Amino acid sequence: MTVVHALTESNQFPVWVEENAEKIARRQSLSGDKSVDVTIVGGGFSGLWTAYYLLKNSPTIRVMIIEKQYCGFGASGRNGGWCKGSVAGSPNRYAKYSSPELVNKLQRAIFDAVDEVGHVVKKESINCGFNKNGLVRLARNKPQAQRQFDEVKRAKSMGLEPEIIDLLGKDEARTMLNATDIESAIFFSPAATLNPFRLVRGLASAVEKLGGQIVEATEVTEIEGTRITTTHGSVDSEIVVLATEAYTRNLKGKKRDYIPAYSRMIATEPLSKELLEEMKLKAGMAFSDDRYSVIYGTLTEDNRVAFGGRGTPIYQFGSKISPDAESDEKSHLDVHHTLVNLLPQLEGTAVTHRWGGVLAIPRNWLPGLRFDQDTSTGVLGGYVGSGVASANLAGRTMADLILNRKTSRTLLPWVGKQSKKWEPEPLRSIGVLSSGSLLKFADTYETMTGRTAKTANLVAKLIRGS
Repeated sequence: MTVVHALTESNQFPVWVEENAEKIARRQSLSGDKSVDVTIVGGGFSGLWTAYYLLKNSPTIRVMIIEKQYCGFGASGRNGGWCKGSVAGSPNRYAKYSSPELVNKLQRAIFDAVDEVGHVVKKESINCGFNKNGLVRLARNKPQAQRQFDEVKRAKSMGLEPEIIDLLGKDEARTMLNATDIESAIFFSPAATLNPFRLVRGLASAVEKLGGQIVEATEVTEIEGTRITTTHGSVDSEIVVLATEAYTRNLKGKKRDYIPAYSRMIATEPLSKELLEEMKLKAGMAFSDDRYSVIYGTLTEDNRVAFGGRGTPIYQFGSKISPDAESDEKSHLDVHHTLVNLLPQLEGTAVTHRWGGVLAIPRNWLPGLRFDQDTSTGVLGGYVGSGVASANLAGRTMADLILNRKTSRTLLPWVGKQSKKWEPEPLRSIGVLSSGSLLKFADTYETMTGRTAKTANLVAKLIRGS
């Protein structure tokens, strides 16, 4: 059987879900007009964590989550299964808004968020396979190795211990992942793997047990102040929180807040013990390399490799979100080719699942949250694909802000900042698509020549507006 045929025949839904999306049970839709204290739009990690901590800290508060599809439909249920203690880009980019001390506190708060997720998983008996064994990130050419050396040097200057981030030589790196072309690696300990769909579904159940209401299959059609109109009635509340990530583009006046960027994944058949030993791949460890065009992988509980990358198109004109683009076969072939290039031991291994989804990227590429006391509205997100742990910290912080609790979290430099909007079309498409192509070229150039691609830094400044 050819790879093309195998991908065509594979299940086109996330390996995390275990069944076709059409069979997933939905909660009831909104029934008529309602009144609550806090309405949260979006049933992913951001919305659920916000609701969870609101109810834990104020048990009598009336919280409702409105979800257009079902909890876990979006990136929260489709991602790569990482729970990594980092924010998108470099935390140092927040320094322009604050101080090195607060940037360091943000970084360590994200580290701690990984353990907090694990704590809640245990406390609420959520069966999601949470397993904290760190992340190994390979350098597979000389420029990548130099960037890793510089990164670890910066980390040490910020006071980060080798127990958190450490540079490995090629021989030691190969004991963690027997991949091709290894020059060095970074081992990053604040990272776990899990089944994200089971986490989001378990978290939704925990919210309901605490007294929160969740309505699904309910589309928000208009937001006027703190009054929300849906396809099944209206909700009046004291406070409204938007936790819609890439799907924010569906809300009136919000299309340019984030770009919905596509990412695709595949999963192999369960692997033999012998093959796993050959690859040196162990449960609970995430893996990637240091190319500009991001890749990410992990080993599932049933010993499959789940692996992803951006693919093409990374973006569609007008911020369109299309199921056809999410399941683009050529993109999945590209992801498979990348996986086999990294781990040739998987050549000939069957691919049983392939899927895709969209992640939210703000114009400045910095995730964050804000709550306006005057309008009683909040928004959180823009995680650029690194949201499982970040959403936990953001949700805890949003709950603090809503309850007017002054905590160390509410002082962190990602609170209260708002990115400017993305450019209108066609500039948005031209910028995003050309940047993606240039980053792919930079990866090829560095691999072929062993020299740093200066275009990559120029692209970063262009797309991040910095």
